[in-house]
Amino acid sequence: MHAHPHAPRDPLTRFSVSMPRPLLQKLDAMAKARGQHNRSQTIAELVRGGIVEHETATGQGIVVGTITLVYDHHRHHLQEALTHIQHDHCREIISTLHVHMDHHNCLEVLVVRGRAENLRRLADQLLTTRGVKHGKLTVTTSGRNLV
Repeated sequence: MHAHPHAPRDPLTRFSVSMPRPLLQKLDAMAKARGQHNRSQTIAELVRGGIVEHETATGQGIVVGTITLVYDHHRHHLQEALTHIQHDHCREIISTLHVHMDHHNCLEVLVVRGRAENLRRLADQLLTTRGVKHGKLTVTTSGRNLV
Protein backbone atom coordinates (compact mmCIF):
# COMPACT_ATOMS: atom_id res chain seq x y z
CA MET A 1 0.00 0.00 0.00
CA HIS A 2 1.41 3.41 -0.97
CA ALA A 3 0.95 6.59 1.03
CA HIS A 4 -0.94 9.44 -0.55
CA PRO A 5 1.62 11.81 -2.19
CA HIS A 6 0.36 14.79 -0.19
CA ALA A 7 0.09 12.99 3.15
CA PRO A 8 2.58 13.98 5.86
CA ARG A 9 5.50 11.57 6.32
CA ASP A 10 4.67 11.10 9.98
CA PRO A 11 1.11 11.27 11.23
CA LEU A 12 0.40 14.11 13.62
CA THR A 13 -0.66 13.48 17.19
CA ARG A 14 -2.91 15.96 18.92
CA PHE A 15 -2.45 16.77 22.58
CA SER A 16 -3.50 19.64 24.78
CA VAL A 17 -1.22 22.00 26.63
CA SER A 18 -2.22 24.20 29.54
CA MET A 19 -0.34 27.37 30.37
CA PRO A 20 -0.96 30.73 31.98
CA ARG A 21 -2.69 33.24 29.67
CA PRO A 22 0.24 35.76 29.71
CA LEU A 23 2.60 33.01 28.56
CA LEU A 24 0.17 32.00 25.80
CA GLN A 25 -0.04 35.64 24.67
CA LYS A 26 3.75 35.79 24.45
CA LEU A 27 3.77 32.53 22.48
CA ASP A 28 1.23 33.96 20.01
CA ALA A 29 3.23 37.20 19.67
CA MET A 30 6.41 35.22 19.01
CA ALA A 31 4.66 33.06 16.40
CA LYS A 32 3.35 36.16 14.64
CA ALA A 33 6.79 37.82 14.68
CA ARG A 34 8.34 34.66 13.17
CA GLY A 35 5.66 34.48 10.48
CA GLN A 36 4.35 31.17 11.75
CA HIS A 37 0.71 30.51 11.03
CA ASN A 38 -0.29 28.55 14.10
CA ARG A 39 0.71 27.59 17.60
CA SER A 40 1.53 24.02 16.60
CA GLN A 41 4.34 25.18 14.31
CA THR A 42 5.79 27.37 17.05
CA ILE A 43 5.56 24.69 19.73
CA ALA A 44 7.09 22.05 17.42
CA GLU A 45 10.00 24.41 16.67
CA LEU A 46 10.54 25.08 20.38
CA VAL A 47 10.51 21.33 21.13
CA ARG A 48 13.05 20.67 18.35
CA GLY A 49 15.27 23.40 19.80
CA GLY A 50 14.99 21.85 23.24
CA ILE A 51 15.94 18.43 21.90
CA VAL A 52 18.99 19.87 20.13
CA GLU A 53 20.05 21.63 23.36
CA HIS A 54 19.55 18.41 25.32
CA GLU A 55 21.61 16.36 22.86
CA THR A 56 24.32 18.98 22.96
CA ALA A 57 24.35 19.20 26.76
CA THR A 58 24.36 15.45 27.28
CA GLY A 59 26.85 14.68 24.52
CA GLN A 60 24.46 12.18 22.96
CA GLY A 61 24.45 11.79 19.20
CA ILE A 62 26.27 13.56 16.41
CA VAL A 63 25.91 17.31 16.14
CA VAL A 64 27.17 19.81 13.59
CA GLY A 65 28.14 23.41 14.03
CA THR A 66 30.69 26.14 13.65
CA ILE A 67 33.61 27.40 15.66
CA THR A 68 34.22 31.08 14.99
CA LEU A 69 37.55 32.70 15.90
CA VAL A 70 38.80 36.28 15.69
CA TYR A 71 42.52 36.74 16.18
CA ASP A 72 45.50 38.94 15.39
CA HIS A 73 47.46 37.13 12.72
CA HIS A 74 50.62 39.10 13.64
CA ARG A 75 50.69 37.34 17.02
CA HIS A 76 53.88 35.28 17.10
CA HIS A 77 53.26 31.55 16.32
CA LEU A 78 49.47 31.88 16.70
CA GLN A 79 48.54 30.66 13.23
CA GLU A 80 50.90 27.72 13.58
CA ALA A 81 49.36 26.79 16.93
CA LEU A 82 45.81 27.00 15.55
CA THR A 83 46.77 24.95 12.50
CA HIS A 84 48.41 22.30 14.72
CA ILE A 85 45.24 21.98 16.83
CA GLN A 86 43.11 21.75 13.70
CA HIS A 87 45.28 19.00 12.22
CA ASP A 88 44.87 17.01 15.44
CA HIS A 89 41.08 17.21 14.91
CA CYS A 90 40.79 16.69 11.16
CA ARG A 91 38.05 14.07 11.67
CA GLU A 92 35.74 16.66 13.24
CA ILE A 93 36.57 19.59 10.94
CA ILE A 94 34.64 19.47 7.67
CA SER A 95 35.70 22.82 6.22
CA THR A 96 37.32 26.12 7.15
CA LEU A 97 36.91 29.69 5.96
CA HIS A 98 39.61 32.28 6.57
CA VAL A 99 38.86 35.99 6.09
CA HIS A 100 41.33 38.87 6.42
CA MET A 101 39.25 41.48 8.25
CA ASP A 102 41.86 44.23 8.29
CA HIS A 103 45.65 44.61 8.54
CA HIS A 104 45.78 42.78 11.90
CA ASN A 105 42.59 40.78 12.42
CA CYS A 106 41.44 37.53 10.87
CA LEU A 107 38.14 35.73 11.11
CA GLU A 108 38.23 31.97 10.89
CA VAL A 109 35.13 29.80 10.75
CA LEU A 110 35.41 26.03 11.11
CA VAL A 111 32.48 23.82 10.14
CA VAL A 112 32.55 20.86 12.49
CA ARG A 113 30.74 17.55 13.00
CA GLY A 114 31.01 15.02 15.79
CA ARG A 115 30.01 14.21 19.34
CA ALA A 116 29.14 17.38 21.23
CA GLU A 117 31.74 16.72 23.94
CA ASN A 118 34.50 16.39 21.31
CA LEU A 119 33.46 19.61 19.58
CA ARG A 120 33.41 21.45 22.92
CA ARG A 121 36.90 20.15 23.68
CA LEU A 122 38.17 21.30 20.27
CA ALA A 123 36.54 24.71 20.66
CA ASP A 124 38.03 25.12 24.14
CA GLN A 125 41.51 24.35 22.81
CA LEU A 126 41.16 26.89 20.00
CA LEU A 127 39.47 29.61 22.06
CA THR A 128 42.01 29.45 24.87
CA THR A 129 44.99 29.71 22.53
CA ARG A 130 46.97 32.83 23.44
CA GLY A 131 46.17 35.55 20.90
CA VAL A 132 42.61 34.52 20.08
CA LYS A 133 40.57 37.64 20.82
CA HIS A 134 37.10 36.15 20.66
CA GLY A 135 35.36 33.02 19.55
CA LYS A 136 32.29 30.90 19.89
CA LEU A 137 31.08 27.35 19.37
CA THR A 138 27.59 27.12 17.90
CA VAL A 139 26.01 23.70 17.49
CA THR A 140 22.85 22.35 15.98
CA THR A 141 21.47 18.96 15.08
CA SER A 142 22.69 16.95 12.15
CA GLY A 143 19.01 16.51 11.36
CA ARG A 144 19.41 12.76 11.22
CA ASN A 145 17.07 11.85 14.10
CA LEU A 146 14.92 14.97 14.23
CA VAL A 147 11.47 15.17 12.68
